[in-house]
Amino acid sequence: MINTLNQTARRIPAYTIYIAGIALAAWTIYAALATPDPAKVLERDLGTRGLQILIATLCITPLRWYGVNLLKFRRALGLMGFMFITLHFLTWMLLDLALRWSEILTDLTKRPFIIVGFLAFVALIPLAVTSNNAMIKRLGATRWKRLHWLAYPATLAGAVHFVMIGKVYTLESALYFLAVAGLLIARRLKSRKKAPQPA
Repeated sequence: MINTLNQTARRIPAYTIYIAGIALAAWTIYAALATPDPAKVLERDLGTRGLQILIATLCITPLRWYGVNLLKFRRALGLMGFMFITLHFLTWMLLDLALRWSEILTDLTKRPFIIVGFLAFVALIPLAVTSNNAMIKRLGATRWKRLHWLAYPATLAGAVHFVMIGKVYTLESALYFLAVAGLLIARRLKSRKKAPQPA
């Protein structure tokens, strides 16, 4: 089963993730326009899709521990997640608050769930900027890997933002938070096992 999955993955070009991501974004926008409150629906759905894609990106590493190799798709998934989160942020600024800068600044300094979400977005920016071979070469593999560890706290902050948005906590929001927290803990435990033991 795992061999079949890996063989199928090898035949699928990584660029199909970009095509699928852009198509999903277009569909999300189109579907939101048919609702009574397009801005709110679009803002919510873009953020949700972005969080889901980022969680899927984080799953690629633990899947490798069990023999499933989807590493070739990780960069594309991460960038598509960042695209959705960027569109979510722009929707909030342009459509929800209509570039009313005083309200935007107030939200960014006084509303906790907005602050957490903005910090998550800011943390994703250097990851997106350095998601190319040239930056890996420029930073060096060790520094690049250390920087990209930010994907975990950034996605966790995104999950916390999602939880804080709802006035009533839902099973969906709890599952997102638990998924990211579980992935972060699993990665930390794996790193400790690989670390050399003191003599």
